Amino acid sequence: MSSQIQVPKTMKAIQVDKPGGPEVNVLREIPVPTPKEDEVLVKVQWTGVNYIDNYFRQGLYPKEFPYTVGGDAVGTLVSTPSNSKYKAGQRIFTTAGSSFAEYLVAPTSRIAVLPDDIDARDGVSMGTQALTALYLLKESYEVKKGDWILVRAAAGGVGLILIQIAKYLGVNVIGTVSTPDKAELAKQYGADHVVLTTTPSADNVAEINKLSGGGVHAVYDGVGKDTWEENFELIRRKGTIVTYGNASGPVPSFAPLKLSPKSLKVTRPSLFSVISTAEEYEWYTTELVKIVRDGKIKFAVHKEYELTAEDVAQAQKDIASRGTTGKLLVHVSD
Repeated sequence: MSSQIQVPKTMKAIQVDKPGGPEVNVLREIPVPTPKEDEVLVKVQWTGVNYIDNYFRQGLYPKEFPYTVGGDAVGTLVSTPSNSKYKAGQRIFTTAGSSFAEYLVAPTSRIAVLPDDIDARDGVSMGTQALTALYLLKESYEVKKGDWILVRAAAGGVGLILIQIAKYLGVNVIGTVSTPDKAELAKQYGADHVVLTTTPSADNVAEINKLSGGGVHAVYDGVGKDTWEENFELIRRKGTIVTYGNASGPVPSFAPLKLSPKSLKVTRPSLFSVISTAEEYEWYTTELVKIVRDGKIKFAVHKEYELTAEDVAQAQKDIASRGTTGKLLVHVSD
């Protein structure tokens, strides 16, 4: 490994020892991790909260305890493999995990250089949220210019980015949100039409079908259980329902025959199965940086928190409340 920056022996990190509520987050002093030959060591500047943090903590998704919390980070490379194209001192963004800590290790296949003209805080949103928005539009259902799509939770972290990238790609966007304030925000970020989930379902279905000329080509749904059945009423023949999140709980089991009347497709992707290889990661992050620049993508920030057990617990409560808009950032170092 090549190293140019002094590294302490220990660091502060948020860890979880057992399944439970936000109160099981603990701030402790642990050894700074040692990178392997194909890994880099990163001094973390900013990280952020994702829904999946709660799923891991609750035990909904398997995780070996104890573990260090977090997924996305922006930071500075401290050490790199001697044969790497990356150099110590470069600023990067990553989805490598264990990011609620002063340092993290990441595979070289899971990092990307963050250009100087992009704010470090925006780089956090360019991790899980923006990469998710991009693969949803490029692979889960590959949009074509002029398509009509429905974006659930349109004022959320993924939703606001998804709207902007979709508009950059020439797509017509309808969003659903829970409050008038969120509706206004989704419109500010480019949604062509926004409907409130507080409106009777039958009215929303009729309006969306009318606006889209007979139903949308695709639904991008991170809400889950609460919106599942309605999706089948507002999707057009041969359309695609993309269910990518469980904000209201997992979607129910269903018989494949449910898809037959309209010859529908349903897909349930995840970031790390879609963007799995080094080649995929490089392609997606390179494409994302280009779109962020060319499309002048804006990244909303709901609130900034500090690296304390109390702040992290509050941030996880806040994102679970479904009352947030944009990214929940955690400040680790200057």
